[in-house]
Amino acid sequence: MDFLVGLPVWVQALCATLFTYGMTAAGAALVFFSGRSGGKFLTAAMGFAAGIMIAASFFSLLLPAMEGAAEGGKVNAALVLTVGFLAGCAFVMLADLFLSGTEKFSGEGKRGSALMCAAMTLHNVPEGFAVGVAFGSAAGEPGALAAAVMLAVGIGIQNFPEGLCVALPLRKDGMRAPRAFFIGQASGFAEVPAGVLGALAVSAISSVLPWALAFSAGAMIAAVCAELIPSGFSENKFAASIGTALGFSLMMFLDIFLG
Repeated sequence: MDFLVGLPVWVQALCATLFTYGMTAAGAALVFFSGRSGGKFLTAAMGFAAGIMIAASFFSLLLPAMEGAAEGGKVNAALVLTVGFLAGCAFVMLADLFLSGTEKFSGEGKRGSALMCAAMTLHNVPEGFAVGVAFGSAAGEPGALAAAVMLAVGIGIQNFPEGLCVALPLRKDGMRAPRAFFIGQASGFAEVPAGVLGALAVSAISSVLPWALAFSAGAMIAAVCAELIPSGFSENKFAASIGTALGFSLMMFLDIFLG
């Protein structure tokens, strides 16, 4: 951590978000070890991804959004979370309708993969903002800087399974592993510019962060309900249930332990 001291806050945020992005890419790389078959393993893995995204929506997005919006009172917090969440859900639903009418995404698999990638990318934007705001708020104070570093480490560890959440459905739908990996890792790159922007505009980003977090949570839940859960549970309900429970438990443990 010593090498970060003395660097401009935007450089600190850049280094931190490059790490979180790298963890997303590492998770997406697991797609090289999975096949295209729709057996029990892949079905359980789809459920696992669904569990991770559901837990991340609550513990990584909605809870921090509630804490950030609570400064304006209970009514403000309830309004921010409800409106932001519904807006995120509506965004995914409208995107689904739009993609359904687009010839390039007319297939169920292609449309679902596009929705999952969009939802995970949206989820990474407020996380990048949060890291940037943490470094921008630290202002060189050792204690605050250490807390910002730990936040980046925690988000990075959480990003590892999330990278697989994007790449795995693509691979399952028949996409070649290198391309599925490329798209999976690309979804995490959104954190890098968001982190730099968050560090440079701390006060402005802090005010909209709860809205962005709630919006991303709604988008993720809508994408999971529209794609991952129907796909996994239609093939093998037992395997998908086990995967969902394990994925949710793992993400819940990471969020609580690292939070």
